Amino acid sequence: MTTTSAPPTNPKRPQKARFGGTLRLLAGKTRNTWRALTSMGTALVLLVLLALAAIPGALLPQRSLNAAKVDEYLALHPVLGPWLNRLEAFDVFSSFWFTAIYVLLCVSLIGCLTPRTFEHLRNLRATPVAAPRNLSRLPKHAQTQLSGDAEELGARMAAELRGWRRITRTENGVVEVSAEKGYLREFGNLLFHFALLGLLAAVALGRMFGYEGNVMVIADGGPGFCSASPAAFDSFRAGATVDGTKLHPLCVRVNDFTADYLVSGLATSFTAHIDYQAGEDLRTNEWRPYLLEVNHPLRVGGVRAYLQGHGYAPTFTVTFPDGQTRTQTVQFRPDNPLTLLSSGAIRIDPPAGVYPDGSERRKHQIGIQGLFAPTEQLDNRLLSSAFPAMNDPAVAIDVYRGDTGLDTGRPQSLFTLDSRLIDQGRLTKVARSNLKAGEQLSLDDGTKVRFDGAVPFVNIQVSHDPAEIWVLVFAMTMMAGLVVSLVVRRRRIWIRITPTASVRPGLSSRAGARSSPPTGSTGQAGTVNVELGGLARTDNSGWGDEFERLSTKLFGKET
Repeated sequence: MTTTSAPPTNPKRPQKARFGGTLRLLAGKTRNTWRALTSMGTALVLLVLLALAAIPGALLPQRSLNAAKVDEYLALHPVLGPWLNRLEAFDVFSSFWFTAIYVLLCVSLIGCLTPRTFEHLRNLRATPVAAPRNLSRLPKHAQTQLSGDAEELGARMAAELRGWRRITRTENGVVEVSAEKGYLREFGNLLFHFALLGLLAAVALGRMFGYEGNVMVIADGGPGFCSASPAAFDSFRAGATVDGTKLHPLCVRVNDFTADYLVSGLATSFTAHIDYQAGEDLRTNEWRPYLLEVNHPLRVGGVRAYLQGHGYAPTFTVTFPDGQTRTQTVQFRPDNPLTLLSSGAIRIDPPAGVYPDGSERRKHQIGIQGLFAPTEQLDNRLLSSAFPAMNDPAVAIDVYRGDTGLDTGRPQSLFTLDSRLIDQGRLTKVARSNLKAGEQLSLDDGTKVRFDGAVPFVNIQVSHDPAEIWVLVFAMTMMAGLVVSLVVRRRRIWIRITPTASVRPGLSSRAGARSSPPTGSTGQAGTVNVELGGLARTDNSGWGDEFERLSTKLFGKET
């Protein structure tokens, strides 16, 4: 009995085959994903998603611009607020999902525009295509019979096509002119999308290397501010590469502020007369005047200072039992934009010598919290404001005594006292009163609190964006590319000139033309049949009239 042994098997071969199949599968999925990502349809979808993703940044307060507003929103919406916070809705433009859409859009545009650019360059080098077999089947067609030589007529008609890319072909006595125009349309389309890509890159670079800070500056002789450090701002947003050590120094002081209002309380104009120092002025201590208005920022040294808003800073003077006084002017936050009813807080530390013991001094710090009305309006004892101008200033305040937290180093809100200290009993309310300018109240230990009036303050935003010029350039380039792509239209025409003597039944020209001479043709020597065919490659609007004018221009001259 004969036995046949099976060939030896290699156990590694199935593993290699499976590994190779997995690699091919991954390569195929990667290729398909890349093709889908770099399609123009995907780029349009991502652009729409980017616009939709920016909506929460416009509707919701952003932590980088106004952290206090975010905290207020979270307090007013205890259910919805935490969910929005988890979704980074208060940090939209630095959130992971906005950044992901932004990066994917840039990648999609690059992958989509690169092959289109090479294809456009190939089209620019290519010659216009030869005439189709039957010109009469084209959407636009005209024919006539002219006398003259076919080559001379072809040269004359080609010369008439100024602004068209054209080529003349001659074979067996038949002259064909192929012409095309409108290549600028694709150039404008590519220019628009490349400018869009540049705009996105410029905005990203501006956010990376720029910074933005807001500060409230008291007018009418206030101390002003200098932007050499982030600590000078009430809120500061820096780019990823900005560490705050190389800010452009700019010093501003506000001499006066003027606001004009309608009877309804709506503001019509804001103006602030300021003095500023920048560059060499800081060494020579020279101040330069400037009229700062809304939408008319101060531009100097690569930074811009905008006038964004205004409010009032009440002034309080506290006279302690030994006769020493402390005066402070602090900005209050406008809670009502129409009447500028404002809220705020002031913390005053006793002068040295009143309470030599440090612990005793901390027990006698004065905290003032309440409302300020530029034009007083009372509903019983409830204070409100009737008008945003400072016609009849008044305050409704609660006066606290105790530890205001000035010595703890713990950050506090500018506009409210620390509620934790009040709850712990370390800060106790000792008086409540409504005061007009010049009025005062007395505490049980002889301390007096006087309301001296108020002065306006302005909210100034200082921003530096090194890419702002490029943003403008790319935006203008986008508009130019869009106009070109909308105005320019792709057109193709073909002219076939056939001597009548060369037309025979059953014969055709090089391009396969089988048409016979027009009706009424005598077939005399020295005459030629001329056919004109036209095709609109993009927009058909106006192509009919344009073709008629072109045929009249080409056929209307005889040699």
